[in-house]
Amino acid sequence: METIIWGAILRFASAAVQACPTLLIGWLTAAILERVLGREGTFKLFGGSTWRSLPQAWFLGMLLPVCSLGALPIMYQMRKSGISGGTILAFGLTAPLFNPISVLFGLTLATPTTIIVFCLCSFAIVTLAGTIWDRLFESPAQTAAQLPPSPFGWRRVLIVFLSTARQSLDAPTKYAFLGLAGAAILSMFLPPGILQRAANYDDPFAPLTMSGVATFAYVTPMVAINNIASMFEHGNSVGAAFTLLILGTGVNLGMLAWVGVHYGMRRLLGWSLLLTGIVLTFGYALNKPLYPKGVEAADHTHAFDAFCQPFLPGTENLPHLVWQKLNDQARPEELVALALITAAFPIGWIALRAGWIEELMASRPSSVQTAGKYDMVLPPSMIAISCFAGLIAMSVGACYMYYPSRDEILKEMVITNGDLFSAANAFEWDGVERYLPIQEEWIHRLIVSSYLRNQPLSRFQKAKLQVLQMRLELLEHATEVQDREKTQAVVRQMAMSFHRLRQSLRE
Repeated sequence: METIIWGAILRFASAAVQACPTLLIGWLTAAILERVLGREGTFKLFGGSTWRSLPQAWFLGMLLPVCSLGALPIMYQMRKSGISGGTILAFGLTAPLFNPISVLFGLTLATPTTIIVFCLCSFAIVTLAGTIWDRLFESPAQTAAQLPPSPFGWRRVLIVFLSTARQSLDAPTKYAFLGLAGAAILSMFLPPGILQRAANYDDPFAPLTMSGVATFAYVTPMVAINNIASMFEHGNSVGAAFTLLILGTGVNLGMLAWVGVHYGMRRLLGWSLLLTGIVLTFGYALNKPLYPKGVEAADHTHAFDAFCQPFLPGTENLPHLVWQKLNDQARPEELVALALITAAFPIGWIALRAGWIEELMASRPSSVQTAGKYDMVLPPSMIAISCFAGLIAMSVGACYMYYPSRDEILKEMVITNGDLFSAANAFEWDGVERYLPIQEEWIHRLIVSSYLRNQPLSRFQKAKLQVLQMRLELLEHATEVQDREKTQAVVRQMAMSFHRLRQSLRE
């Protein structure tokens, strides 16, 4: 029982750390919608009551780098602006699925056709589900009162900052905690490794099994892309991969609770059955046409180990292991976002109690003529265009930050290769488990970085990359069964493959 409890704590904490960057972006976006665009501006941004509402929700969701938890505060503001439930749910499903970073990463994991088809199918699903919702389940829109326009200049910036902090105290944050709890609850009922054979290509129930598991899991876009990559590399079910993407990334327990509270349990049940039916239909239809050619089907996968209990019965020193795994898995950007979110709670509480936002709103200039010397007065349409352009610029900049230059990536790969080589030679299985996914991720970043900087890899260089990836997979299998003799043989081959890859890239 102790291992189950500590395993659930690890899954909850790990999911919370992963969610911090996208949740923070969701709070900021919700604050901009509330305090800058306002009710009418938000209504127009998402297409209002026109036929463009569903396509615009899908397109904006594709641009915004949020997860299914970060989408909740935005959905909350959309509902307050009187947007239809079908459009809200379409955005809530699309925003966590894809963003420019995850799409570029996905292009290195499978054939470009597969990622493009997945994107188009997601558009078809949210459009179909949103249209049916508006026809069958829609309830009268509940529009909140229009807030007075925010003041000009620095006051507006400060109000957005304080409003972002206050988002941490709003109702969507409670649903976000419930979504994180879903990951912990799921791990308590799934023993270690039980899902390793749940997505085999020849298993007709693989997409159905994945629909039951993924709905309760919390998966970030990048984790979902990595899981899908592992499934394609092992020749697993394409239908199960698609189901994991839509239901695992786009839905969580908190979102389901939000829909049930705001639209009623009857509509929640109808929408859940409708969405699951549509996703499974697409999943089974894509299973054979998109199966990767030249890939030998494996009888297992490690893509779903993060859904299960992380510790075997009898594991000792569990608190130390939980802390060590959290420290190993946390990225720098996640730690920065965690610090900002931690600071947001007291700032938001103080701002709410002291009424800082209300005081700033009351001190706004009565007209353009009375605005401050350095206050820039812009019409709402210009602000909307600026926010949209800023979103695109931020997405492009984030791509170049996430995929640094080839030289920088090679330096990191050299360090990781040394750590991996040392851990394997010393038979430190936890160390190998830690550094293997890091090196695999650097390989995929190298591919994307080369294309972003117009330095595509040659066929010879791609061949060397494939050999290195194969050696890493063999090392993973050897360490899984803790075969010392095989591990030593494979790690030497891996080191030689990495040396040849470096030479080919330098040439």
